[in-house]
Amino acid sequence: MKTGTIEFGGSILPCVVRNLSSSGAALEINSPLWFPDRFTLVIASEQLRKACHLVWRSERRVGVHFLDN
Repeated sequence: MKTGTIEFGGSILPCVVRNLSSSGAALEINSPLWFPDRFTLVIASEQLRKACHLVWRSERRVGVHFLDN
């Protein structure tokens, strides 16, 4: 597990990266705030910054597909 952030429109939400692959990730979000279907995932410890598209939502978890693959 790694810590990350979901970034969109000047907003930043913290998240936990539960699963990471070359094509996408599963994220856990502790905040119930809404966020858009497209955003940037940043994992500072990996120097990773990926544009994402939301694929699924389930309570506090979401699955994303990376757009630049």
